[in-house]
Amino acid sequence: MKKGKCCDLEACLMCRLALKEWKPAIDSHRKNFLAKKGEQIIQEGEPVTGVYFVYSGNVKVHKKWGDKELIIRFANDGKIFGHRGLNTKTTVYPISATALEETSLCFIDLEFFKTTLKVNHDLAFNLLLFFADELLESEKKMRNLALMPVKNRLAVALLQLSAQFGLTEAGSLNIALSKQDLAAFTGATYETVFRMTTELINEQLISISGKNIRIINEEKLRSLTQES
Repeated sequence: MKKGKCCDLEACLMCRLALKEWKPAIDSHRKNFLAKKGEQIIQEGEPVTGVYFVYSGNVKVHKKWGDKELIIRFANDGKIFGHRGLNTKTTVYPISATALEETSLCFIDLEFFKTTLKVNHDLAFNLLLFFADELLESEKKMRNLALMPVKNRLAVALLQLSAQFGLTEAGSLNIALSKQDLAAFTGATYETVFRMTTELINEQLISISGKNIRIINEEKLRSLTQES
């Protein structure tokens, strides 16, 4: 990654919730980087050094799953990643993180981030809520992997992507994913996800053009997720 100023001290979770008087301290401790598409930012098993915030771009947070890759979540504008290293059980990152496009990042070293949490109570409280939501989503994902057919998990994945990234003017998901990454986010093999996307296309629930995915019938797609 190459260095470069990008953060406006307003966009990310930390800067939005930090005390105004604390922002000069953030400014003096932050390190800004620009990651190229496909560049690995964190490698699973590396020593924990700090946390990252996305200023612009998109990062996939993933981990080894047997001989495959499982995408845990995506971090786009304003989101945090690397925080899974904030625990008392391990000193290494339990996940990897890779830029899916050119991405501007802000890095905060671990000790300063811990101090920031102690000083900024609103930030600490909201981060606690974020951790709780993330834990809930992780539990749902593990349940789905164990109990839900791939076609249904694919429907869940597409609706999650729609909720997080929104739609383009043409109505496609506002994120271009390779079929390999879509399979890793669904928790299935490329071949199985390819067959299931073909089924959804034939049922006129979605359409695909290159890496652009469009949800045609959200109601029927949502019915596959077994959620109201």
